[in-house]
Amino acid sequence: MIHIILGAMALGILAGYIVFVYADAATAKDVASYLELISTLFLRLIKMIIAPLVFSTLVVGIAHMGASSSIGRIFFKTMGWFVAASFASLLIGLVMVHILHPGVNLDIPLPDTSAATGLKTTAMSLQNFVEHLVPRSIVEAMAANEILQIVVFSIFFGVALSSLGDKGKILAQGIDEVAHTMLVVTGYVMNFAPLAVFAAIAATVAKQGLSILLVFAKFMGGFYLSLGVLWLFLLLAGFAVLGTRVFRLIGLIRNPILLAFSTASSEAAYPKTLEGLEKFGAPNHIASFVLPMGYSFNLDGSMMYCTFASLFIAQAYNIELGLGTQMLMLLILMLTSKGMAGVPRASLVVIAATLNQFHIPEAGVLLIMGVDQFLDMGRSATNVIGNSLATAVVAKWEGALGDEKPGEADDAFLDEPQPAL
Repeated sequence: MIHIILGAMALGILAGYIVFVYADAATAKDVASYLELISTLFLRLIKMIIAPLVFSTLVVGIAHMGASSSIGRIFFKTMGWFVAASFASLLIGLVMVHILHPGVNLDIPLPDTSAATGLKTTAMSLQNFVEHLVPRSIVEAMAANEILQIVVFSIFFGVALSSLGDKGKILAQGIDEVAHTMLVVTGYVMNFAPLAVFAAIAATVAKQGLSILLVFAKFMGGFYLSLGVLWLFLLLAGFAVLGTRVFRLIGLIRNPILLAFSTASSEAAYPKTLEGLEKFGAPNHIASFVLPMGYSFNLDGSMMYCTFASLFIAQAYNIELGLGTQMLMLLILMLTSKGMAGVPRASLVVIAATLNQFHIPEAGVLLIMGVDQFLDMGRSATNVIGNSLATAVVAKWEGALGDEKPGEADDAFLDEPQPAL
């Protein structure tokens, strides 16, 4: 699959560039809209299976945990890793933007400080996050694909199911079969991945061309170099806990990483990431608990981007920020970034909201909007790596990380022996 996706990316770049060069702007826009329709349909197929997959795997995993004390223990270990990884990601972004100075002497016209971005920055507040935490209706949460809300409901449901003892066995087995079925559906959906990758890349290049990458080469190059530093840090942290097995983990999730990169959506990689973790030896009750939580609390690539882009914009407008102010910005981003899940164009919204708080022109976001799709590809791939490492590390801390499973994870998922309810 990885070779097919790489081939689809190359063909997408070629096809998009041909359209951009030989078609007029209106025609290129029309062609891009039709291509985007293909990638949109694929992402909708992915979204179609996320809610039942998260619910079924998480409920079964929690039901098999048994004692509520083990749930609390895993939760606090998970959040401990998330907080540490989040802080490190934000700090790396802050340090790297000072080393590289991508916004200094920027040879690009700056947007007028009064220009509107069209982003709803009011969505990023502590009140909205707390209100967003608990669903008004699980049906509404599933319809909107609100992963965090689905996780909250699933935890309550799983604990309640576990408390039923023998009475809950039949229902738990039924939900277990739902999880197996959803993984089969995942296999069907993933057959369309190469076509979606081709369409997504071609549409972006057809509209933007490749020349925009040259204009923002310093900023984009600095950002991807910073992502490389973050990857190295995450791998070293994983190596400290997992040893050399961390490299095998990366090998097992290379397809989800590439899928997230090419579609600029870490959601698209969720089902295959879950399977890869199970094949690595992470028990399903931990993988199905930690991974969906990571999609709300551990978006390492997105968080690093928040500090990097915010300070890039400050540099572009020649605004000096003291060390204390920058550390305050980092701490604020630690909180506001946790509300990213469910907010459209979340990273840009968080950045815009942060700029407002520090009297930096919000219009600076317009600088990076044109290349955000290309940056989102790297952020999404990094999010997959960060959440996979978090899951494997928590499994190791729990003493539950098993040996790698032979064959494909699709057939093995949730088949491991479980303690009685």
